[in-house]
Amino acid sequence: MKIHHEKHRLNVTGSDLSGSLFDDVNLSGCTYENLNMSGGTYHNINLSGCMFDDLNMSGWRVHNVNFSGLRIDKANLAGASIVNSRLAGMTIDGIEVSDLLALWKEREASPAGKS
Repeated sequence: MKIHHEKHRLNVTGSDLSGSLFDDVNLSGCTYENLNMSGGTYHNINLSGCMFDDLNMSGWRVHNVNFSGLRIDKANLAGASIVNSRLAGMTIDGIEVSDLLALWKEREASPAGKS
């Protein structure tokens, strides 16, 4: 099925759309419930203002992403890795991450910090 340059409101339930391609599509304001989007590729996507609740995001990789203003609450971050990222203003439990890292690096550099 091909839909091109159309404007419709769809109600899709109990369907298998796996392998579909969505390009230059406006899905703003849509509601997604009980979806399996595993193994998908998402590029040049605007998710600003979205809310995500009860997600399994294990194994996710994100690159070149703007997370400014992101709030993570009640999350399992075991094994998570943040590298090559701008951390200015980022806090963990209200403590500036850049301050935490500076203290840790200072402690590691001091003779007493090395064991």
